[in-house]
Amino acid sequence: MNVLSLVFTIIQVICCLALIAIVLLQSGKSSGLSGAIAGGAETFFSKGKAESLDARLAKLTKWVAGAFVLLTLVLNLI
Repeated sequence: MNVLSLVFTIIQVICCLALIAIVLLQSGKSSGLSGAIAGGAETFFSKGKAESLDARLAKLTKWVAGAFVLLTLVLNLI
């Protein structure tokens, strides 16, 4: 295994572990009948959702997942 492949593999493992941690840190979505009833009140009181931790974790999830896919494609081509 050459050095470049080893470096990309280590970065991919770190990215994989970060993605798992980020997904586990996110709060669950409301589900079931109680989520449907309380959903309107939740959206009314959470106007600042863009600044919330869940919104930042969702954005971070997209970026880390994209990096993971890109690293997987690069490792496949090497």
